[in-house]
Amino acid sequence: MNQLTGRIHSLESFGTVDGPGIRYVIFMQGCSLKCKYCHNRDTWNLHSGTEITVNELVEKIEKYKPYILPNGGVTVTGGEPLLQAPFLIRLFKKLKEKNIPTAIDTSGMFDITNDIKELLSYTDLVLLDIKHIDDEKCKKLVGFSNKKELNFARYLSDNNIPVWIRQVIVPGITDDNEDLLKLKKFIESLKNVKKIELMPYHQLGKYKWEKLDLKYELEDVKTATSDDIKRVKKILEIK
Repeated sequence: MNQLTGRIHSLESFGTVDGPGIRYVIFMQGCSLKCKYCHNRDTWNLHSGTEITVNELVEKIEKYKPYILPNGGVTVTGGEPLLQAPFLIRLFKKLKEKNIPTAIDTSGMFDITNDIKELLSYTDLVLLDIKHIDDEKCKKLVGFSNKKELNFARYLSDNNIPVWIRQVIVPGITDDNEDLLKLKKFIESLKNVKKIELMPYHQLGKYKWEKLDLKYELEDVKTATSDDIKRVKKILEIK
């Protein structure tokens, strides 16, 4: 049972942007979305990356326990970590036994299966990436409807699982005033939101697309400036 393996892209031992405190960050391999702004394009293929067992990964994490505790923990991101939910269930069970806080960075574009429910029962924090609040625009941006991720957000709220809402601010795509007001209304309908994080769009991952000989579709989209973020914060009433 303990030999169940997962596929990881990379590990970061002193992460500071994926949850509270200092985090041990696990970048899982594989993603089914097609986000045009993705800066980890090399994580999409579920069958590449490095294979690792739960015990091997826990052994690596424990070496950093003095640094990540008491205020930090472990965050799994990707790629899309929920594609490997059975592996993460085993991992998070082990981490909870060792009193290490857990977090998942996810799009939430999944049905609420028994595996997802069990995994979330061992999860202290969800960093939920709302791709786009408008369903049609979401399909154009990431290739999928937003219905599952909004339902996922409601499940987290109904079960009082703490969440940080994340939104990538892509000028001309995710920063429309009407869309932002709709997003604000949706967030206000949730009772478990601890923080809203705005992620400024950038092209730092463009070279990964080029390395894979793939077309980067947002070539002509400008990066989000501090003024862009200030405007969105004002609309969403983020201090």
